[in-house]
Amino acid sequence: MAKDSGLDGSPQTVFAHALTIDETRDQLETDLEDGLARGQISSRAEKWGRNELDDGPGVQPIKILVHQIANAMILVLIMAMAVSFGIKSWIEGGVIAAVIVLNVIVGFFQEFSAEKTMDSLRSLSSPTATVVRDGKTETIPTGDLVPGDKVELKTGDTVPADIRLVDAMNFETDEALLTGESLPVAKVATAIFDADTGPGDRLNVAYSSSTVTKGRATGIVYATGMKTEIGSIALALRATDKRTREPRRSKDGKVKPHRYLEAWGLTAGDFIGKFLGTTVGTPLQRKLSKLAILLFGTAVVCAIIVLAANKFSNNNEVIIYAVATGLSMIPASLVVVLTITMAAGTKRMVSRNVVVRTLDSLEALGAVTDICSDKTGTLTQGKMVTKKAWVPAVGTYSVGTSDNPVDPSIGDISHSAFAPSNVPQGEGDHDKVTPFADLLEDNTHLKDFLNVASLANLARVYKSENTWKARGDPTEIAIQVFASRFDWGRDHFTSGDEPEWSQTAEFPFDSDVKKMSVIFEHKDRSSMVFSKGAVERVLGSCTQVHWNKDQGLIKMTEAFRQEILLNMEALAKQGLRVLALASKEYTVSADKDAPLDRKDIEENLTFRGLVGLYDPPRPESAGAVAECHRAGIAVHMLTGDHPGTARAIALQVGILPENMTSFAKDVVDSMVMTASAFDKLSDDQIDDLPVLPLVIARCSPTTKVRMIDALHRRKCFAAMTGDGVNDSPSLKRADVGIAMGQAGSDVAKDASDIVLTDDNFASILNAIEEGRRMFDNIQKFVLHLLAENIAQACTLLIGLAFKDQSGLSVFPLAPVEILWVIMITSGMPDMGLGVEIAAPDIMERPPQSLKTGVFTMEVMVDMVVYGLWMAALCLAAFSIVLFGFGDGNLGIGCNDAYSEVCDTVFRARATTFVCLTWFALFLAWEMVNMRRSFFRMQPGSKKYFTQWMHDVWRNQFLFWAIMAGFITVFPVLYIPVINHVVFKHTGISWEWAIVLIEAILFFAGIETWKWGKRIFFRRRAAKLAAAGGGDLQRNMFSQFLTMSESPSQEKAAEQGRAGAGQQQQQVEMHGQRIEQAQ
Repeated sequence: MAKDSGLDGSPQTVFAHALTIDETRDQLETDLEDGLARGQISSRAEKWGRNELDDGPGVQPIKILVHQIANAMILVLIMAMAVSFGIKSWIEGGVIAAVIVLNVIVGFFQEFSAEKTMDSLRSLSSPTATVVRDGKTETIPTGDLVPGDKVELKTGDTVPADIRLVDAMNFETDEALLTGESLPVAKVATAIFDADTGPGDRLNVAYSSSTVTKGRATGIVYATGMKTEIGSIALALRATDKRTREPRRSKDGKVKPHRYLEAWGLTAGDFIGKFLGTTVGTPLQRKLSKLAILLFGTAVVCAIIVLAANKFSNNNEVIIYAVATGLSMIPASLVVVLTITMAAGTKRMVSRNVVVRTLDSLEALGAVTDICSDKTGTLTQGKMVTKKAWVPAVGTYSVGTSDNPVDPSIGDISHSAFAPSNVPQGEGDHDKVTPFADLLEDNTHLKDFLNVASLANLARVYKSENTWKARGDPTEIAIQVFASRFDWGRDHFTSGDEPEWSQTAEFPFDSDVKKMSVIFEHKDRSSMVFSKGAVERVLGSCTQVHWNKDQGLIKMTEAFRQEILLNMEALAKQGLRVLALASKEYTVSADKDAPLDRKDIEENLTFRGLVGLYDPPRPESAGAVAECHRAGIAVHMLTGDHPGTARAIALQVGILPENMTSFAKDVVDSMVMTASAFDKLSDDQIDDLPVLPLVIARCSPTTKVRMIDALHRRKCFAAMTGDGVNDSPSLKRADVGIAMGQAGSDVAKDASDIVLTDDNFASILNAIEEGRRMFDNIQKFVLHLLAENIAQACTLLIGLAFKDQSGLSVFPLAPVEILWVIMITSGMPDMGLGVEIAAPDIMERPPQSLKTGVFTMEVMVDMVVYGLWMAALCLAAFSIVLFGFGDGNLGIGCNDAYSEVCDTVFRARATTFVCLTWFALFLAWEMVNMRRSFFRMQPGSKKYFTQWMHDVWRNQFLFWAIMAGFITVFPVLYIPVINHVVFKHTGISWEWAIVLIEAILFFAGIETWKWGKRIFFRRRAAKLAAAGGGDLQRNMFSQFLTMSESPSQEKAAEQGRAGAGQQQQQVEMHGQRIEQAQ
């Protein structure tokens, strides 16, 4: 297919929408029941290609190479090289050229590896399709679809290819992306259209990239990849892609001349911003790119200072030294190390069941203060089991324990004549195990109940190869298993040539109406409506009930409703999710083509009973929630369940405190709310709540959005989980949207920032920990790089005071030495810091502040202190060799070449170079932890004198990077020609004593500074504890104990926000980290 769906480049000879279902089957040579045979798939894949839009060639080595060459940092080096060659400083120019080549090669391979990693991770989050092949249902990547595949579609799916529908049940798709139609389009599988019918009017096909908004369907793939309708649009868009800004037009549609200049200026600004990295990439990447520009400006100033100190001499060495001094202020490896660190972070997350879809979210994870999580399948196991069923006229049915939730033959059924709310003491005497056949005998009420349970249900429970299997939604599977225990399963009544029941219509579950209904026709031509859903919603549609066994249908009164709600509460308090079942006789309209009104269909129902489902919490959920509290993160449960069920599960996993009776009434009332109560509040009233709800029951999509907005108004940083189509607004509104990889719809995944491959709440914690670890490591290597830049710049600028007999400055570090330290010594250790494991206390600190970012006050002060200390030691080494043990003669021309008179200067320069190199390497080890002593990284260790050896070996990448830095000092120091001609220094002997002494002094200074910081933050932590702060986990709930009943005081107290208020967080972070260090 090229210009129109279905012909050119397709296995068909007639447009799919103009064919009957059988003709489509014949043209595509497939089977409507069993799909394609295995033998057909490989040949079709080879012939028609993968089902992918041609988004480009993927990872492009040439583009990466150009990016490595054409970036601001390399261009600065190229300018420096040009200046060197321009003044005929061939050695310096050659060294810079070698540095450029080395940097480009290393950067190319690192970025290429990072891009390959990100490309592979993107494929992990790509959509999947449910297909039938060889009669078996399986889930495959959409890229593996071929023409002729039978595909199953349901609400929330993204249509994976152009599909000719075979069967559709209340099926609607959103085709706005394709046709511009804003409303969902209802599909009719049996319809046939003329060949020239436009795409928007082909109601018997579903288009690739459209989304299913309602119902379910099956169909046959007839076009894939670029042969689809969306593929032809993508091809057309690519041909018209522009990278220039369009000029703004006036109201009459004309463009004034100055608008063209404005458009050209904006286009140039876009190019410059993209080139410099200030308008592309993640927020942190953009921030660091702006920092690089600031440092470039500083570098220019430094270069001017060097020239001014030497009276703007045109001496070649002065010019080269000015360039090198400028380069010393630019962290050359910063962008490369950041890219590698983020790529490594995303790869690590995959191993922890998290797929990152946007790098922005990778940074944001460390700042999350609140997690809004669904219950079912996330905090709980998602393995529903029907534990109780109450049929008003006959009593309560209970199911025994089973180690296989989908096997209806395991687990005894017992019956009690009492309602759940009226079970007397010693229930076991009244709850008797009874064979299901006896329970069904003369029990029309139970049969009516089971009809709804099995038929208002899309799940299948079947036996295959002597093993019970199930397919469908976990809730429906649990109810279907319960019906199958009585041999009353859906397949029993709907399969075969003459089934007892045949489905004629379906109204799928909707998160707004909170129920689903189906219409079935009996073989005697009578029809029934079967409905199930949230108790309050179903009960509101019921007008009749069988209340007593020997009594017929009676009117549903308010007293009956209250009694039913009382029984629902009794089941919910047991931690059961409660649904109501109802049905009614239905008279089919004479006009079969008349549209069905869902509201009319679901009115005047007969209440049949309640079913109680138990979904046990995941074993790791309670620990994960407690870990969140220790990390200063509040957890909110937003669920569609009844408040009683939600409260019970929330107490089990620790979202709610056990001692809720100790809190003020208004605080308790705020902790658990229903969506209806929450939605009735205005924004101001929500802001006045003493605490935002920790549990919201009967939650709707709009409630989730309002919850996110309320958190934002309290300056919180929120993560939201979701799996359904209607969750996409809240996922987009949240700071970090988290979709479920297993149960999540394609729409939810597309709206999310990260995807959990195991749908497990504990994996959210893993993601946050990885986000914090990455942020921590970025902070470490940024501090290391910039402290080193400050040390170099200060050494070079202060060193201008050393004047020779001609009045020119004698440089304490030669230009090539500076370049060596910048380009060779720093890069690899910084990469080692980027892959450091998480600090032991990383999840015991409050969330990070994205506003402050990497550059906290502590980092800024450390940067200056470490840089100045290194500079002071380097200048001291230069001075000691020159004046302490030398004659202080600075000679003449010692910046140009070696001579006997310059021997002392060259020795002093070599000593300074070794000191600076080793300080930079040692500082990398000190940065592993910004507060703990290098010699006591593990404060609990009993290895008092040898623990540091284990610590330095633990990160072997960092270890060997530092070792390489140590070793490479010797050849550049002692190899003839290289030392005198290139590096402008000479080999040293007794000066090693100075290097070793200064290394000890370096460690002593850094360790003293860290010790002072520990004292400072320990005292701050003590003050915080005295003021009522301290442990985040205890503080998460204990803060509510002090809240008064006064709304104004409540609002003021809430400004701290559940232990994650920004100022308190920073204090607690410092205090807790130092406590851990001790």
